[in-house]
Amino acid sequence: MTDRRRPLRRRRFLQAAGAGAALGAMGGAAEAAAGSGGGRGGGGAGKGKADLVLFDGKVLTMDGDFAPAEAVAIKDGLVRAVGTTRELRRYMDSRTEAVDLRGRTVIPGVNDGHCHPMGLGTGRPPLTLDLGRDAVGSIADIRALVAEAVRDKEPGEWIRGFGWDQGYLAEGRYPTRHDIDEVSADNPAALREWSAHALWVNSKALELAGITRDTEPPPGGEIVKDGDGEPTGLLLEGAAGLVDAVMPDFTEEEKRQGLRAAVDIMHRNGVTSVTDAGIDLDSVRRYRDMLASGDIRQRFTVMIAASDGLRDTLAEAGRIETDHEWLNASQVKIFADGVPTQARTAWVSEPYVGGGNGGLTLPGDSVDEQLALLNDWVMTAHEMGFQVGTHATGDLTANAVVDAYAAAIERFGGEELRHYVIHGDLATPEDLRRMAALGLPVSYNPQIKRSLSHQLVDVIGRERTDYQWPYRTALDLGVPVASASDAPVVGLPDFREGLTAALTRKSLETGEVFGAEEVIGLEEALASYTTAGAWQDRAESWKGTLAPGMAADLAVFDGDLVDTPPEEIVDLPIAMTIVGGEVVYDASDTSDGAPAAAASSASGPSGLAAYMHSGCRHD
Repeated sequence: MTDRRRPLRRRRFLQAAGAGAALGAMGGAAEAAAGSGGGRGGGGAGKGKADLVLFDGKVLTMDGDFAPAEAVAIKDGLVRAVGTTRELRRYMDSRTEAVDLRGRTVIPGVNDGHCHPMGLGTGRPPLTLDLGRDAVGSIADIRALVAEAVRDKEPGEWIRGFGWDQGYLAEGRYPTRHDIDEVSADNPAALREWSAHALWVNSKALELAGITRDTEPPPGGEIVKDGDGEPTGLLLEGAAGLVDAVMPDFTEEEKRQGLRAAVDIMHRNGVTSVTDAGIDLDSVRRYRDMLASGDIRQRFTVMIAASDGLRDTLAEAGRIETDHEWLNASQVKIFADGVPTQARTAWVSEPYVGGGNGGLTLPGDSVDEQLALLNDWVMTAHEMGFQVGTHATGDLTANAVVDAYAAAIERFGGEELRHYVIHGDLATPEDLRRMAALGLPVSYNPQIKRSLSHQLVDVIGRERTDYQWPYRTALDLGVPVASASDAPVVGLPDFREGLTAALTRKSLETGEVFGAEEVIGLEEALASYTTAGAWQDRAESWKGTLAPGMAADLAVFDGDLVDTPPEEIVDLPIAMTIVGGEVVYDASDTSDGAPAAAASSASGPSGLAAYMHSGCRHD
């Protein structure tokens, strides 16, 4: 069962109680020598006593052995040593800060390999209405929220919302402009669906975007129409861009506030590294400046969104100087298809229930042109030394992506770039086998599995619903598997929910198991969020485990993770998060009764425009 001990607190044992008493509590008198050990790769993190020691807990180093240690010592932002509480007393003196874990579990900091921090931080109140499943239960609820928002707006001001899920709305249907027109006649409203692959707008927004019954959608997009041929107000995939183009952007300060909020949220959820999936060069520079100023403290791998002029963009990205352990603009994001949800926009070989096969969302007037562009972008990025991650949810898309990766590797070599498939929901065993042979990883999303499965039987059938995100199959075939949140698609980057999902494959809504044969174990699931995430980042030499010399990025559970039933892991709180040896979140520190995260508190969210304009959808 979940452990509920006294609050975990940091304290200066040695300054408050004296060296002998404090070290005696750790199992013996202090030793004079600190022990030897060099820096990274040399068995330690520099000479001298530790800056911080966490002791009397269960430390899962993820360094090849799932048996826990008791304590971990940190020096100069690196892991100094791990071992028993008694063994680590040698690393302490009067300046060492100590944390009594009281049996709690420590893991390497979570490496969220696919997330959208700007959307996470800005897609929330007060500038963006919260339309998630925990906030609304019906279209009527949403209409009421829009009506309330209008009262605080001047005519013509935009109303934004994010997170509605047709599968959790009481009406059981997609919404239309008519549902909100009456309460927002003078204010354009743009309400993004949870996956960001659908946008629900009112008539005023359609008017400003110039969308009529005769408007042609961009390739891969759809303007949904009623029986009379008029737009319903539902825009799928690239068609949403017609409205995005006329919505005002947010200020630079609002964007920075959004990123501060996102980092705060990630720290509260044990996330210490994140891959930002699809941004522009201005966003890279924003990260650089905020990290340099100390405004945020988080490790970022950046995916540059593929678009026209990719070669020039990547050349410019290479000229932006950064410390790659904190900001590494080393990847390219390609957005290739939609999603296998009620939108039916993923490209699949077997038709959806009710018909249709979806399609690619790449620019081009034909499938051949779209595939040619996919291959061109992969070749360009590969030639320039950039890793590629491609959004591919349908089996046909995954097959085309693996073909493109294989062709680039055959032409240029360079399997070490580790191009990967993002989502890979329905990638076939045959394509997974090819990926394993080429050393290509896949990035899965168990939180989405938990939220979505019960809705998909009527979309893709039971067999494909059970198979979707085939962890067991992929691992057994030798595919490196990382897990990622895709937040804000799932609301929060909560890897604990992901662990529960991967270990049970139970629907959040119904409790039904979807794909029991794809269930994996705790060590495998935890590795997908730590070591595999670091490996996907090509950073496994310096982060992802708690071996001596590795980055001191840690998350502490408020309880015993190993002994917690899988269904209850989702509710096991995070007590502390450490990034580069610095405590950035401590649940025992409170301000007005609420936990506070160091160096990352934000005054609030600040707009969804950057998220909407980044090419980010269910990716």
